Amino acid sequence: MSEYIINNIDSKRYIEAIPPTFIIENEQDALDIAAVCGENETSLLLLYYENLAPGFFDLRTGLAGAILQKFVMYRIRVAAVIPSENIKGRFREMVVESNRGSHFRVFERKDYAIKWLINEK
Repeated sequence: MSEYIINNIDSKRYIEAIPPTFIIENEQDALDIAAVCGENETSLLLLYYENLAPGFFDLRTGLAGAILQKFVMYRIRVAAVIPSENIKGRFREMVVESNRGSHFRVFERKDYAIKWLINEK
């Protein structure tokens, strides 16, 4: 299994994936991290740009949709720290839409991502 840290803030536990050793490349990887969340009794996950395979950012591959669907299915709330220069094209459109929801949001700064992640919906 790839590397991750279990963090606790304000009695909220979340998993933080460690880049670049932790990369989600397919649906099985998403299921594996969902299992890690379950084993650690949390539904909160912090990811970084480097944790996501290049295909995630190309919506034509369907990878982003498949991975995010797994997280929604297992009720895992995901915050991703992604620099703005990596948010372009159709992926930008998806980010705008997903940032309106409560399951997956993209942030440029880690502190903002954590704040959203640990606060109730």
